[in-house]
Amino acid sequence: MSRKKMDRRAFLAKSTGILAAVIAAPAVHTGSLLGGESPNEKPGAAAIGVGGRGSGIGQQAGELGRMLAVADVNRRHAEEFSKNYGGKCQVFEDYRKILERKDIDVVTCGTPDHWHTKISADALRSGKDLYCEKPLTLTMDESRFITGVTTKTKRIFQVGTQQRSEFDSMFLKAIAIARSGKLGTKLHAVSSVGGATSGGPFGPQKPPAELNWDFWLGQSPKVDFTPNRIGWDFRWWYEYSGGQVTDWGVHHTDIAIWALGGEETGAVEAEGKGQFPLGRETTRDVLLGKKPFAGLPPSYNVASSFDCKILFPNGNTIDLVSRDNDLTITGEKGEIQVNRDRIAGKPYDEIQSTADGKKWLEDEVRKLYRGMPLNGHMENFFHCVKTRQKPISDVWTHVNSVNACHMANIAMLLDRKVRFDPKKYEFPGDAEANQLMKRAQRAPYTVV
Repeated sequence: MSRKKMDRRAFLAKSTGILAAVIAAPAVHTGSLLGGESPNEKPGAAAIGVGGRGSGIGQQAGELGRMLAVADVNRRHAEEFSKNYGGKCQVFEDYRKILERKDIDVVTCGTPDHWHTKISADALRSGKDLYCEKPLTLTMDESRFITGVTTKTKRIFQVGTQQRSEFDSMFLKAIAIARSGKLGTKLHAVSSVGGATSGGPFGPQKPPAELNWDFWLGQSPKVDFTPNRIGWDFRWWYEYSGGQVTDWGVHHTDIAIWALGGEETGAVEAEGKGQFPLGRETTRDVLLGKKPFAGLPPSYNVASSFDCKILFPNGNTIDLVSRDNDLTITGEKGEIQVNRDRIAGKPYDEIQSTADGKKWLEDEVRKLYRGMPLNGHMENFFHCVKTRQKPISDVWTHVNSVNACHMANIAMLLDRKVRFDPKKYEFPGDAEANQLMKRAQRAPYTVV
């Protein structure tokens, strides 16, 4: 294992401590959240994709609802998850069997990224409310598609950018301070998210008996199995992800966009440089469709390091970089830093130094959270299932966040600045950038 991967996993183990505590804790919120409902009155729940993070969000949903079914293309994952529910959680390989059931009201999706949009669209169209992990989309074309489906179906849809809800509201406090003008009117953020892993080429192996490899691949190209394509490592292949740029990138960048006032408009420009393990030109040409994926060696291919700048219509900017794991927001009046462990900076310290300042910040956080209970991201989802309010991480603002990250990837692949027109939903006069808004899709798993 590389030192880079060890450092990343050590960071994740530390930074997700609060989340792990939420998963492990007893369901103390259920009575207040669901109005004192009996267990049989809780929403029927199901989990799709439970090999990693999906197991965690599935367990959270199982505490707040009645977990009735689980689906995973790896049967061992599904069976292990099902054991938590005393024989009451039916196991499926095909997630569509879950969506046919009338007793299931809410679904979680924790699959690899390239399945998020298709499963989400199918779930919404089947009448289910949905919690789907981030990043929600593999491409900007998928982003446009899933917002359209959400608008038409009018279902409750929470995206798993949980920094909007958890970690002692530190990210919400940073947003409140930035939006108040206390840092100034011209704002710049540095979204620092660490680099990706390099590795390969990897030799072909026989898929494990419990894994439906063709189903796992879905819309992506048909290739030989290697364990380096699944589990945690799917993130390092453009076939299944946008790399660290969209994985951790969308967490801090989502908060930065909200803080800088770009959550409703989205980004309009991106530029940057990246290091690509297989070479920028080769990776670009494959994604443009000029060369087949089959011509790539079976190696990680996403940008291993990157330094990008993203511009918003109000003139505020974000640097998305592969350093550390931190978010810094700066204006002409001051600067604050925030991550999952702390919030710091003179403006924050000054606010915290007085009772009035503390109260002001608490009030501003409640306003950002639209007066809903501040007791967790999954709890917010179930609250909205009951009240039909818009969740704190809704599809439209999330799409603006993930699209900013997609634009950074496009700019790096083309090695030049790209300009986006949100109203026309295109890069005007830029055929290559427009081509990179989508990917070729393999039947019968096509998404859009």
